[in-house]
Amino acid sequence: MIWHIAARELRSLFLSPLAWTMLAVILFILAFMFLAQLDQYLQVQAQLAMMESPPGITEIIVAPLFASSTLILLLVTPLLTMRLISEERRNRSLPLLLSAPVSMTEIILGKYLGLLCFLGILLGLITLMPLSLLLAGELDAGLFAAALLGLALMLAAFAAAGLYMSTLTTQPTVAAIASFGLLLLLWIIDWAGNATGGEGSGSVFRYLSLQQHYSSLLRGMFKSSDVLYYLLFIISFLVLSIRRLDADRLQD
Repeated sequence: MIWHIAARELRSLFLSPLAWTMLAVILFILAFMFLAQLDQYLQVQAQLAMMESPPGITEIIVAPLFASSTLILLLVTPLLTMRLISEERRNRSLPLLLSAPVSMTEIILGKYLGLLCFLGILLGLITLMPLSLLLAGELDAGLFAAALLGLALMLAAFAAAGLYMSTLTTQPTVAAIASFGLLLLLWIIDWAGNATGGEGSGSVFRYLSLQQHYSSLLRGMFKSSDVLYYLLFIISFLVLSIRRLDADRLQD
């Protein structure tokens, strides 16, 4: 049933003009930024050739592209997650879904996996841009893999948080705004950590920051603690979503 729900969710996304519009806009913006980074690299290529250990195309082009992709997807993902549960509740179809012979876990995981499939397609299209550089040069495989893993984990975290916010309201717009506010807070919370120093609450704020764990992966530094953070983040919000739906079922 999980895969049936996921397929249904993915199909509904591709039947929506909003999803196609966002795909087109995101890829257009990122393609423009990719070409701008490539042009900048070509302009400084002569100076880089005279350096003893110059940065490669992965550091100059690919890492900034993935960093920009994250900021754009932080704005866009709430628009995709806002309708997952709140639209079901607004259309009064949620009681029918809850009364079906499926568990709350299957419902949440099905909707989450359906959204992840859509985001995976988007991630694949974004990845084709830096891979095209292989036609004229070489990529740092380690840095590229770490950055790609970081972007994938970040998208999965965005989707999990957005799904939970969608379970809390009947209005998709409210869910989108709440999701964006939560993700933005978790993105900049390390500023508070930097302001309070390295001890106590400052360390906690930096650990909670989505950006703090992502930046190390963008530099090619693979740490199991960063991956574990994202996995715990995703699992926590999925569990919260399941418990929220279960509370709705008990009320009905």
